[in-house]
Amino acid sequence: MAVHHSAIPSQDPDPFDLVITGANRPNPDTGELQPVELAVRDGRIAHVGGAGSLAAAPAAQRHDAGGDLLAPGLVDLHAHVYHASTGLGLEADRAGVEQGVTTLVDAGSCGSDHWDHFAGHVVDAARTRVLSWLNISRHGLVNGVRELAGGAADIDVDATAGLLLRHRDRIRGLKVRMSSSVLGDSGLLPLKVAKETAARLRSEIGHVPVMVHVGNAPPALGDVLDLLDEGDVVTHAFHGKTGGLFGGGAQPLPQARAALERGVRLDVGHGSASFSFRTAERALDAGIRPYTAGSDLHLRNVEGPVHSLATTLNKLLVLGLTLHEVLDCATRRPAEVLGLAGELADLGVGSCADVSLFRLDAEEAGLTDAEGETRTARRRLVPVAVVRAGRLTHLHDHRKAAA
Repeated sequence: MAVHHSAIPSQDPDPFDLVITGANRPNPDTGELQPVELAVRDGRIAHVGGAGSLAAAPAAQRHDAGGDLLAPGLVDLHAHVYHASTGLGLEADRAGVEQGVTTLVDAGSCGSDHWDHFAGHVVDAARTRVLSWLNISRHGLVNGVRELAGGAADIDVDATAGLLLRHRDRIRGLKVRMSSSVLGDSGLLPLKVAKETAARLRSEIGHVPVMVHVGNAPPALGDVLDLLDEGDVVTHAFHGKTGGLFGGGAQPLPQARAALERGVRLDVGHGSASFSFRTAERALDAGIRPYTAGSDLHLRNVEGPVHSLATTLNKLLVLGLTLHEVLDCATRRPAEVLGLAGELADLGVGSCADVSLFRLDAEEAGLTDAEGETRTARRRLVPVAVVRAGRLTHLHDHRKAAA
């Protein structure tokens, strides 16, 4: 992550709105924790420096982190927060700032038919920044979870393209759920339409990534991967269902290797049934690593097995990923996928003042995947505070959020 230092704070005549001292962050090269202090003004990061750099800086509010870990505000690339309008919808702030997450991306709960309602009742109402993967199905998940079983009749290409053009600040890509339980007899058609729509808009608004949910075939995962390009995202990439990343064989699918070489990104997308420790361990042994750590948090899994984005990150720590890489999976990398690098999940001066603070808990705890298998965590990220657009919130229920 880029970090740029401001002018010497003591020379600044105006007080900062918030100063955080006594925090640490991991060195990306050594993994060792290093002291860091940060100041906020007008919702933006105004200074980042080492220990003591803000000792004399005037501030309206000060927070002594007491050795807690400071990271750019977490970004959950895959959540469902169309509350009360879909069967999966969780209140946005319950999935977001109340669990130390400053930005979440709703992954296809909403399609073109309901965007205005979703924007008004969810996006505008939340303290958490809510972005969207717009479902290629016009219905999204409002009418249930077989939103593409009707084929072309379930897709309004012109309405979808129009929303992307008008609301590019909020709609960052398209979502397609490519598993048999969703598609009926529609096959690869919805994904082809999504890719054609993205290509059609490229000259006007730039790259529009497509997030693809994968699960039980048909269609075969290899056929889905062959349609994806650089910047597209495969979510639920490490599920334990039949087929999947290994296609029933000992080695990853050749189409998976080829997709990764093209720049296709693999997202965890844990969910109720889509993350397997064993699959992830096999992938890591084969040199395949998760790029992002979307939780697929929703109403039906917030009490388990998902719990929170922090819990998903802790499962990656159990698998042996470094602390720096785990945080990258929920900060720099999703920001890059969304085309918002340098604005989201960045500690550079001038970036939005979104910050997540954690305690590193060394108490052993069991973490369970979507297959019911448990691994023992020997250190965990426990959210203790969050800064969203410069506003500091202490998280009183942080133990439950990281259970």
